[in-house]
Amino acid sequence: MPSKNDRPAYFPTLATERPDIAMCRASASLARAADAHATRHGLGVGQHLVLKMLDAAGPCSQQVLSEELRIDRSVMVNVCDDLEKSGFVRRERNPDDRRSYAVTITGEGRERLTEAERTVPSYLDDTFAPLTADERAQLTALVGKLMRL
Repeated sequence: MPSKNDRPAYFPTLATERPDIAMCRASASLARAADAHATRHGLGVGQHLVLKMLDAAGPCSQQVLSEELRIDRSVMVNVCDDLEKSGFVRRERNPDDRRSYAVTITGEGRERLTEAERTVPSYLDDTFAPLTADERAQLTALVGKLMRL
């Protein structure tokens, strides 16, 4: 049996034939990198995204956060629980729908978000280093187009 170094790599061929598989593998790799980065900086990826959205959009229900950020609803409950325990968000009854809660970022949550955001540019530069700035912009546009499906 030939060694790994003696045979041509198969994945590039597969990626050409099946861009869906290539995207899945790239996504998994990027998710692992994002989780590792987040772990080093003490704020989970989901937590970071929730704080970022709440800071930008204002108070939201967990359902809206889940839908907009594409985080499973059961996972969102845990993310919000952890953020609330840390003092980064608070939950209040939604005045428009007493059956739901509005999640609101706190001042401490904004400070934590600001700290976390400082590390993102260098993380993105390192992660996407193989791409030129134009390729990175093109990738962002193409992924955005696919996500509107």
